[in-house]
Amino acid sequence: MFHWEFVLSIIAVIVLSIGLIYTTKVSRRQKYQGEYDAQVSEKIQDHPILRNPVFLAYIIGIGLALAYMVYIAINSNS
Repeated sequence: MFHWEFVLSIIAVIVLSIGLIYTTKVSRRQKYQGEYDAQVSEKIQDHPILRNPVFLAYIIGIGLALAYMVYIAINSNS
């Protein structure tokens, strides 16, 4: 059972990482396509990735998946 959980955890981290990279590329492309409707806050302009909830969801998801992998590795009976 341990091997399946480990394999599925690795697949989850890979999917989350690919989603994060793809979202980053799309957001950079969107920046240059036109004007924004409203003025963007200076705090968001200084840290566009850390202030974006989509990126935070990816980062938290990857962190939780890695934490689960470590938990399973520590508590395995093998």
